[in-house]
Amino acid sequence: METFPVVDLSLVNGEERAATLEKINDACENWGFFELVRFSHTNNLFDVFVDVHYLQMKLVNHGISHDLLDAVERLTKEHYRKTMEQRFKEMVAAKGLDDVQSEIHDLDWESTFFLRHLPESNLAEIPDLGEDYRKTMKEFAVELEKLAEKLLDLLCENLGLEKGYLKKVFYGSKGPNFGTKVSNYPPCPKPDLIKGLRAHTDAGGIILLFQDDKVSGLQLLKDGQWIDVPPMKHSIVINLGDQLEVITNGKYKSVLHRVLAQTDGTRMSIASFYNPGRDAVIYPAPELVEKEEKETQIYPKFVFEDYMKLYAGLKFQAKEPRFEAMKAVESTINMGPIATA
Repeated sequence: METFPVVDLSLVNGEERAATLEKINDACENWGFFELVRFSHTNNLFDVFVDVHYLQMKLVNHGISHDLLDAVERLTKEHYRKTMEQRFKEMVAAKGLDDVQSEIHDLDWESTFFLRHLPESNLAEIPDLGEDYRKTMKEFAVELEKLAEKLLDLLCENLGLEKGYLKKVFYGSKGPNFGTKVSNYPPCPKPDLIKGLRAHTDAGGIILLFQDDKVSGLQLLKDGQWIDVPPMKHSIVINLGDQLEVITNGKYKSVLHRVLAQTDGTRMSIASFYNPGRDAVIYPAPELVEKEEKETQIYPKFVFEDYMKLYAGLKFQAKEPRFEAMKAVESTINMGPIATA
């Protein structure tokens, strides 16, 4: 079995920049996922294991300190236990999910809430969040936004696009959409019949996931096989959404992934989505479209909000029919200049 992508971002600032960029490019082309781990130089067995797999060796790499990540995890798990766990148990009882005898196709075994960061924050509006939790999540979002924009520029370099191109495409008239889905996946009595989260591709741009390092469950589909995304302490998992597939004209692809429910342990998942603005016009970058493709363009052009309206009802279906559906409306899109930040 292939090894999950190895990316050491510290090397983009040194002599191994080209090789590191190629690793990122290969991960985007062939996996749609890679994982960043902030790594300390010590010699214990854990560090040796991490060195073989995923490295991010200094604070400057993903810019998120262990202390902040630990605070996010602690406060998220406290919030679930205090305000959401009992509600989830009541929902399970009301729907009779403890005693299901056949596979459930229209429900996920997860407890979630959503935070919006850009263009306007809703942190102050979310009930039951303690002040420490609000402050910590605000700080966390700032760091993730910086990381997302850094990664987008590295993708631009790999793709031969001008620096900042992807950020500009995402900008729209009010800037990008950036938000976080906070999820917990409690122990499930029937994991063979109920998925934690059904298989799907993500609709948006670039996704940054801080996941539980003790309870596994996230898988991606590669070459017809489901592969575990390894849970690792203080890691940030990166995956690509449908919009990057369109913009890169299919060079990079969004990938089906799912979460398996587990019988033991509650899995924490904090997925942050750096997406285009609502009115951003999405289409393949002209530099990535071959001359012979211009008349028969494979991917459509559309307004991101229109795609999201379609995605809302088709999230757990194949992405290709979504792209085809958007082609039906692309002739009405105004292809004006890309807005700038």
